[in-house]
Amino acid sequence: MVDAIDEEFARRGYTSRSEAIRDALRDWLDPSVQLSEETLADLAESRKQRETGKTTSLDDDRA
Repeated sequence: MVDAIDEEFARRGYTSRSEAIRDALRDWLDPSVQLSEETLADLAESRKQRETGKTTSLDDDRA
């Protein structure tokens, strides 16, 4: 397990193994909110629109 952590922590933006482990333990003690299937689908659609340039800026939407 230590080898797997050592391979991943820097790639995920942690500066040390202990920082990654602390974050994992925090998530274990206080799990993050699970997103609904509908929300995940909406996020996927939004990502698709962004990638194809089918988005507008907040300022354009306000106008």
